[in-house]
Amino acid sequence: MDIRKIEIFLSAAETSSLSEAAKQLHLSQPALSHQIKLLEEELEVKLFTRSSTGLKLTDAGQLLMPWARRIIHDTNDMKNMMSSLQNILVGDLRIACSSSSGKYILPVILARFCKRSPSIQAHILACRPRSAITWLLDGEAHLGIVSSEVSDDSLESQEFFRDSISLIVPARHPWATRYSIEAAEILQEPLIMREDTSGTRKVMLEELAKFDIGLEDLKIFLEVGNAEAVVEIVAGGFGVSFVSDLASKYLRELGRVVKVKVDGVDMRRINYMVRKREAAPHRPSDVFWGFIHAIENTDLLHTHQA
Repeated sequence: MDIRKIEIFLSAAETSSLSEAAKQLHLSQPALSHQIKLLEEELEVKLFTRSSTGLKLTDAGQLLMPWARRIIHDTNDMKNMMSSLQNILVGDLRIACSSSSGKYILPVILARFCKRSPSIQAHILACRPRSAITWLLDGEAHLGIVSSEVSDDSLESQEFFRDSISLIVPARHPWATRYSIEAAEILQEPLIMREDTSGTRKVMLEELAKFDIGLEDLKIFLEVGNAEAVVEIVAGGFGVSFVSDLASKYLRELGRVVKVKVDGVDMRRINYMVRKREAAPHRPSDVFWGFIHAIENTDLLHTHQA
């Protein structure tokens, strides 16, 4: 199958416009339409319907999309692998990051990596934890960052970095001037919670369970799917929350929120880097897998582990 036809199909599908796809690919619209028609004839299906609002994928077109993306990714990876045999590190590196704390560490390490290997085209794909694993297995990403260990036998993981999770309160909260509080006191306060797939939430509930405190005992005021938003809501005086120290660092330095110790509670979590065990050779991801623990990155990986 002609890869060019697959590229044309993807461009048309993603733009929902023949004219826009033709512009992106530097083709005339009739030439692009002809290539799509040839692909439809080859596959013996209709891939698009046309309407006043533009192109719309048929059921067959929807089914083809993930396969088409995988074909393009695999083709590019094959080309890059051949180029890398000349000892030049080139190609795409796609990393799915589902850990909110990972957003603070990964970009800097990746920037350092790209500075050493300027021919690398790196992409951080923000996603939910389940999506990170799905994208890895489907070939959409080469590596994944998750906040809990994976149990899938087709994947392998290594520790990326550790971070701490702490209770934060508004700067003018009565607890802000106390050395510590008892775990039971949390039941009195409106709590800002992360979403149910969050690694922070999982660690928090596991630790509070040691004090016979369950989800149903908490006075949940709001559930938010973003760590930075949680910190801003706490700073606004709407409640208290458990968040990664990395996420609250900026507003703590500004004095808008305060970290409060909870007696007997020590919330730490390990963030993992994950990859497929039997993936095709891909030098950028293989080299980056080892690079994250290079001596030059010690400042990032260990600063937040105390």
